[in-house]
Amino acid sequence: MTVTLRPATTRPRWGAPALGAPLTPLAALAALLILAPLRALIATEANIAPPLSIGQALLLLYLGCWLLQRLAQRKAVLALDRNPILLALLAISAVFSLGAWTSHSLSSWLNEWLKWLLMTAFVWHLSLSVERNWRWLLFALLMSAAANALVGLYIFFGGSGADHLVILGGHFRAFGTFGQPNPFGGFMGLLTPLAATGGVSQMHALAREWRRHAQVDKLRLLLLMAYGAAFLLLAAALIASWSRGAWLGFAVSAAVVLITLPRRLFYGFSLALAIAALAGGLWLAGILPNAIVNRLTTAATDLVTVADVRGVEFYPWNYAVIERLAHWQAAVAMAADHPLFGLGLGNYEVLYERYRLINWEDALGHAHNLYLNMLAETGAIGLLAYSCFWLGIFRLTWSIRRHPDHEARAIAMGLLGCWSYIAVHSVFDNLYVNNLFFHIGVLLALLAVLHRQTHRTLTLDA
Repeated sequence: MTVTLRPATTRPRWGAPALGAPLTPLAALAALLILAPLRALIATEANIAPPLSIGQALLLLYLGCWLLQRLAQRKAVLALDRNPILLALLAISAVFSLGAWTSHSLSSWLNEWLKWLLMTAFVWHLSLSVERNWRWLLFALLMSAAANALVGLYIFFGGSGADHLVILGGHFRAFGTFGQPNPFGGFMGLLTPLAATGGVSQMHALAREWRRHAQVDKLRLLLLMAYGAAFLLLAAALIASWSRGAWLGFAVSAAVVLITLPRRLFYGFSLALAIAALAGGLWLAGILPNAIVNRLTTAATDLVTVADVRGVEFYPWNYAVIERLAHWQAAVAMAADHPLFGLGLGNYEVLYERYRLINWEDALGHAHNLYLNMLAETGAIGLLAYSCFWLGIFRLTWSIRRHPDHEARAIAMGLLGCWSYIAVHSVFDNLYVNNLFFHIGVLLALLAVLHRQTHRTLTLDA
């Protein structure tokens, strides 16, 4: 006899949290994800320094709510589960712990290392406590991005901004609560694939119900509208950030989603090639906005033609690119002196003064290339571990294509788009800033839940 476990029926199972969400840890988690990106804004605008950052305070609130709920339900607090995502995070955290012995500043190393431990903690407890309610994780993530997108669009249309951020005549580059456009654009691009695949999954379900019963599920229609609104907000804010790295990351993640979302990869490849050909045709025909075309081509030219920025003259139109290349060179010099174990996590900024190029005094916090930054701070061993970690995450996400529920499968392919976005945008920036590691941790926890569902289904079918 064959038994199939189906994690979701045609109608979404929201369960008890739909009525009592304000009283559950999921509400505290949503508050954490929405408000944690205020860290940079508070740090620059607050007149006093609070004892805890907003992310730390909200994290304690969430963990307290979760612990009280587990105790009230008489569930084990320290339960363990053989979860490959959890094991992968534990492994990479162990590799990064080696940097404690080589760090010039132990506090800087600890600050960065704790980010990986917190992501591990999210995967551990969310994968245990969230099963049927995994959609709430998705909504909390999208609400947090949509809230910041509204702030970014307000800035773009003249809400605030500095003179060097003026674009298109009278607009400002959107930076949300991040203080800088590039990480803000990274936040928008990171979660846009989930909004897109969530909307596609609801469209598919509505079309199937209409064919079968000639009626439309009102809840699914509301979900489609919510996903669609989130996608439009995030996409508009992504464009308004004027971040070339974010645009490139979005293009690659969109291609990945288009290819993997259909069950037959041939259809996915055909669709992606058709859209790429259309975009290329619009580019060659000169139909695309000149401002966007110039923004992309000038950056590509500078990155390809400039190999060594020592002595290179810089102007307002190439300053950002030359500055980034100068920090890349500093990271390479650091890695040359510490090839195996690096300087220690978080120590790029600490030791930047020793390796910086003339005219580039500000450390900017990191190398604006995560791979070079990782090579400088964790050495070849750390960079290899980091690469293996994400390759493993890609493989585990790909396995969820076998999930029996179409909605869960679509969200998994959206996660594949998220990982692709991180891989591309990391060439130009660091996404583990301004508390975004909380969001990445929740994304990995969502993957852990869907992976367990798929594994259980395949085990029972066997």
